[in-house]
Amino acid sequence: MSSTFKYRFRSPFGGLAADLTAECASPGAGEEFFLRVDGHVHLSLPQGVNWRDAAWLSFGLAVHAPDLAAEHPQGVLVRVVSLDFPLAHFRSEVAALAMDGWLRQELDLPDRGLRAVFDRERASYGFHWGDHAELF
Repeated sequence: MSSTFKYRFRSPFGGLAADLTAECASPGAGEEFFLRVDGHVHLSLPQGVNWRDAAWLSFGLAVHAPDLAAEHPQGVLVRVVSLDFPLAHFRSEVAALAMDGWLRQELDLPDRGLRAVFDRERASYGFHWGDHAELF
């Protein structure tokens, strides 16, 4: 059954927001197209997802791939049902933060240090990816 994680980060400019609805399944449970993120960890995306959002969703999943592979040696498919966001409060990097939050909420995975920050001097957002290199 799918569940929704609501990512919110407040800032002086309003903040960042995204709602990720997803579910876990066994690979091969359907004939759908999926991305192989790492070994037996797969990602299925809804039709029409922007390529940058897809890349960041994959990154958010890849950060947790070792834990998922250990917990599901037969493989796991994370099926994204929807990624909804207000255009004024979204950057593609937020997709990774929403995936991270959903995985930690639903599967009780450890915090890997993915964070958004607001730089007051530059009046812009920055992102920290824990021990992982930035995607782009």
